[in-house]
Amino acid sequence: MALAGDPSHRDPAADKSDPSSTQADVAQTTPAQPLTQRLARAWRYVVGGSEPGSLEASLDAVLGEDREGGLQLSKAEQDMFVNLLGFNELRTEDVMVPRPDIVAVEEGATLDELIATFQEANHSRLPVYRETLDDPRGMVHIKDLLGWIAAHHGLSSTPDGETKAGEGDAAASEVDQSRSFAVSTIRRDLIYVPPSMPAIDLLLKMQASRQHMALVIDEYGGTDGLVTIEDLVEEIVGEIEDEHDEEERPDLERLEDGRIDAIARAEIEELEQMLGIGLLSEDSEDPPDTLGGLIFELLGRVPQRGEVVVHDSGIEFEITDADPRRIKRLMVHPASAAILPSPEDEAVE
Repeated sequence: MALAGDPSHRDPAADKSDPSSTQADVAQTTPAQPLTQRLARAWRYVVGGSEPGSLEASLDAVLGEDREGGLQLSKAEQDMFVNLLGFNELRTEDVMVPRPDIVAVEEGATLDELIATFQEANHSRLPVYRETLDDPRGMVHIKDLLGWIAAHHGLSSTPDGETKAGEGDAAASEVDQSRSFAVSTIRRDLIYVPPSMPAIDLLLKMQASRQHMALVIDEYGGTDGLVTIEDLVEEIVGEIEDEHDEEERPDLERLEDGRIDAIARAEIEELEQMLGIGLLSEDSEDPPDTLGGLIFELLGRVPQRGEVVVHDSGIEFEITDADPRRIKRLMVHPASAAILPSPEDEAVE
């Protein structure tokens, strides 16, 4: 005979009509599990597939158990878990460094040129190309470069740990290095992936191959972008900065005199919201997404540094940094256009 309150005495009709009751009963009757096990159980729904609504129900159960067990997730932990769930929907093109921002080295670079590129880029890995980025040859790692220099400079360690040069003239040794060095001697293989590849698949591929850099190749065989394992991990845990990273400036920075310092990749929509006006023509069949694209559409060419481009609204775009291939930074002069107050200004008022 079933007793009142016996969890084995359940109404099948009630369970079918109210799925949440099942989750509630599980939370009440299942012994408490470590938080990591409960999150892993929910994650299995993501990677293993599930019926519509089952992931949401699983997350509700996991977070419900967490609240009832008194183990509150911190804001950082909640953000990381949400990022982890969203990571399954990202594609490689969503996380890649775009082609114009790739720092690479030509296959015929000298030793001094390679060292200078590493120093300027502050990267530990650099792609190697022949003539253009559309003909990639692999990558070089700074550890391999240091190993080559140490081996060919005749460096050795003293008993007290100090490093000293070997016998012979140091200047002659440096000349011999430059003459004998070739990027191909320390070049490593790269991973080549399409833009549509799921980010989680790329992460697993990098883990399996022990290669932490991939070039994104478009359908025509051209280089579209670059992805490192750090780019993928940052999508889950947030920005990872080291001792050499400089503090990033915002895409759009309002100055005290009313001008706006912007990067060319800043979204047009973001500037429109800041100014309170529309910048795109309704007749445009394929409107640009960035300020750099907008300026190129207005001029029909890449502007030179110092050039001023005037929009129909009266806004002036002053090119502050550019090269023959692209715009990098610009200064926006709102002129008589209406400028919406910033959130900080509204708070003061």
